[in-house]
Amino acid sequence: MAEPDPTPDAPTPDAPTYPPQWLVRSILLFLGGLAALWYLQGVLESLRSLFIILLVALFLSFAMEPAVNALERWNIRRGLGTALVFLTLFAGLGGFGFAMGSLLSEQVIELSDNLPGYLESIDEFLADNLGIDNATADVRASWDSGALAERLSGFADDLAKFGATVANVLFQVFTIGLFAFYLVAEGPKLRRTVCSLLPQERQRSVLEVWDVAIAKTGGYIVSRGILAVIAAVVHWAAFEIIDLPSGLALAIWVGVISQVVPVVGTYLAGALPVLIGLIDEPASGLWVLIVIAVYQQVENYLLAPRITSQTMAIHPAVAFGAVIAGAALLGVVGAMLALPAAATLQAIISAAAERHEVAEHLLEASRERRKLKG
Repeated sequence: MAEPDPTPDAPTPDAPTYPPQWLVRSILLFLGGLAALWYLQGVLESLRSLFIILLVALFLSFAMEPAVNALERWNIRRGLGTALVFLTLFAGLGGFGFAMGSLLSEQVIELSDNLPGYLESIDEFLADNLGIDNATADVRASWDSGALAERLSGFADDLAKFGATVANVLFQVFTIGLFAFYLVAEGPKLRRTVCSLLPQERQRSVLEVWDVAIAKTGGYIVSRGILAVIAAVVHWAAFEIIDLPSGLALAIWVGVISQVVPVVGTYLAGALPVLIGLIDEPASGLWVLIVIAVYQQVENYLLAPRITSQTMAIHPAVAFGAVIAGAALLGVVGAMLALPAAATLQAIISAAAERHEVAEHLLEASRERRKLKG
């Protein structure tokens, strides 16, 4: 008799399964890369100010190099020429800041002295024309108690120190000046060092881009400088005719700010002389506003196109878009560097892009089709 089959073994639990090694390595690499990117982002964020300083120094060196090259052609050593250019720049900025600080201080003091009379005139006008009595009672009460006068006097003292504030700001940007100084003074050596790291077929492209950047940035500075001088002279003559207080200082303010600050520079430049004109006499403020508005149209349509076409040709729409993009990326610094950067990029693209002959018959056919559809 056959023996029965032995009882089958009871089922054993499944053995634990582990993910494949490649998956573990991939996850670890992904997490490690994520941590590295997070750390790199922190490093770049910490160095952002340094990158901005280097960028500003680079464009400042581009702007200064034509003047230094001119001095070098006059047999002035490059280092000495660079020092002379920078000293001239710092002296001009310091003088401008001191003049503006003194002007604002004088106007605030004048406003403080004449404020009671202004308030009485406002009360009389409102009472006679609108039937409103004692409209400025609260302001006059603050003035009589001395609180408002004390604030105005303190504000005037602060404005009187504006020149010292400018000097402190200049000292704070010493790092930018230092980088820019060596970029200009050691410009030929720096170009030689950069080219030594590249094959000869690349060296020509790098040097051409470098020269275009210098030419466009220098052209931007020249065009802005010419327009600033013209604006200052025209507004000075107009302000003298209007008999505006501190006409020369205000004219210099309008000329410089309207050209240095992109897009909104005209409005910032015109606000101060209009305000001072209104404080001096309402009719003077109105005439100042008319002069600024008329000159702005003349500059936009007659002067600027002719001057910039000789120094830095860039389409107005491209310029406006570049300023917006620069402000979004780097704030005020980006807005101020946007125009020379855009002009340089535009010149590089124009030089590198391949051009083809335009098929006029295709353009004409396209025009005809649009007319038929219209």
